[in-house]
Amino acid sequence: MIRNGRRRAAVTAIAGASVLALGLTACSGGGGDGAGDGDGAASSLRVWAGSQTPITANFNPFAPTVLHGALGPILEPLFFFNKLADEPADGMIGESYEFNEDGTVITVKIKPDLTWSDGEPLTAEDVAFTFSYEGNNPEGQGLVSAEAADDTTVVLTYSSPQFTTEWQRMGGTWILPAHVWSEVDDFANFTNEEPVGSGPYVVDSVTSESYILVANENFRDADMPAIKTVQYIAIDANQSAQDLLAAGELDWAGMFIPNPDSVTANGQIDWVNTPQDPTVLYTCSNAELGCTGEQTDVAVRQALNVAIDRGTIKEKAFVGLTGDISPTYALLPRDEKWVADPANEISPQSADAAAAGEILEAAGYTKDSDGFYGKDGTPIELDLTSVDGWTDYNDAAKLIAEQAAAAGIKINPSTVQWQEFSDSRQTGQFELIVGGMIGTSVADPFQIYRDWVGGTATQSTNPVGEEVPAGRWNFSRYNNPTVDAAIAAAEATNDEATKMDAYATIQTEIVRDLPYIPLVINATQTFYNTKDFTGWPTDQDLYAFPPSWGSVAAGYVLQHLKPAS
Repeated sequence: MIRNGRRRAAVTAIAGASVLALGLTACSGGGGDGAGDGDGAASSLRVWAGSQTPITANFNPFAPTVLHGALGPILEPLFFFNKLADEPADGMIGESYEFNEDGTVITVKIKPDLTWSDGEPLTAEDVAFTFSYEGNNPEGQGLVSAEAADDTTVVLTYSSPQFTTEWQRMGGTWILPAHVWSEVDDFANFTNEEPVGSGPYVVDSVTSESYILVANENFRDADMPAIKTVQYIAIDANQSAQDLLAAGELDWAGMFIPNPDSVTANGQIDWVNTPQDPTVLYTCSNAELGCTGEQTDVAVRQALNVAIDRGTIKEKAFVGLTGDISPTYALLPRDEKWVADPANEISPQSADAAAAGEILEAAGYTKDSDGFYGKDGTPIELDLTSVDGWTDYNDAAKLIAEQAAAAGIKINPSTVQWQEFSDSRQTGQFELIVGGMIGTSVADPFQIYRDWVGGTATQSTNPVGEEVPAGRWNFSRYNNPTVDAAIAAAEATNDEATKMDAYATIQTEIVRDLPYIPLVINATQTFYNTKDFTGWPTDQDLYAFPPSWGSVAAGYVLQHLKPAS
């Protein structure tokens, strides 16, 4: 499930209240009544699971509604990559890997004597099966073969160099137990309610309001995890989750709170902000693939881009916690070497209504008596949605509508529930959405280029009415052969200069075409209980991306936590 972050939908006050009254004793947390480990320390952790209420058991990593606990705490990739730093990967199932000279073969060594959570051996055969499995190997991925040379060695052979897809192959592929998934034909709809994994936790129970994970007795490190029980609690309302944090009834949450002091004043909760992921306007941009609305005209997208006052949005909607965004989607300063044109380092921070008008008039639009641009007597009128209860996004949408109106563009902001947002985004049934991108997991924007702006040639998008391919996120339906060719060129090289040339081409195209209109680099606030638990990522030691919803990283963080004595 794509989430930039930190807040979940406020659907109804009743739903929030029901969770406040929920049997939180079902898994006692770090606050005063926490279950002890024998010396008074809390040994169970309560986590905000977000707004997927009522909770439905789905631990399938290929499903858009997969529960957070599946991705890292239960299932794992071969290696962990810290997206906050440009540093070597840490072995999880994997021990080491190396490319051949031309990048078409990756030889992976996994750790010996591994065991699945159900007690079955985890061997190289499982890894080979995983990479060959349909869900991980859609058409166009270029896998020629995946073979187990012995119990701990896997040889992956591709038809083209894979240097640039290093993270996807080694850090973004969930390793599956062959003895379970070989029996699954419909991988997209399999709910995997009793998941078998290699991570530090297994499922204990699931209700409509929460689900509980307990320590995996067959985990490769017998000393981990030190936290034996984790309860993921679904809370629809932001304010309800915030109240539980302030009351010491939640221990870990990734959410946007404009006044952090309101939850840290209890002396139990601390927080960290790690801006990482772009917040953008998704535009269903491609009429040829079925998008409808004036936003399919590149001139309208260009005009809207210069009409937006990002400085005001940053201060009023995000209380100054966000970072400046590059229209190239390189994360600055981490990825600054990949920005080909210095003019594209940062998107404009102030609005230019006059420039917006010039763009529209050059494209044949004229103003009506009400001051709005249109053609043939029909004004531009766009619907802009955000998820109900994501207050920062809701506020940003209102500001964008006001700023666009000042430039003669009519936008109607509204809020929808999470499921409607997810469905419309997946199928292309929208005009504009305030939404988040998944930022790059390594110091290289390739992941965004392939997954978010790659077209049909890279298996990253589908026509309107069809869901985007699993593991790809081109909701805009952008389909540019020039971009696709440059993505393929970047994927095929380990030479930095050659890759830079390819990125320069991609950046020229997307900065002009704006399938996603950049807004900010999102504030990613994480709140955690430092009174009862130690080992959290902090400003001094950001060993992992800290939010509780972080894919892969959440399981890695859980392995580092310990009850405070």
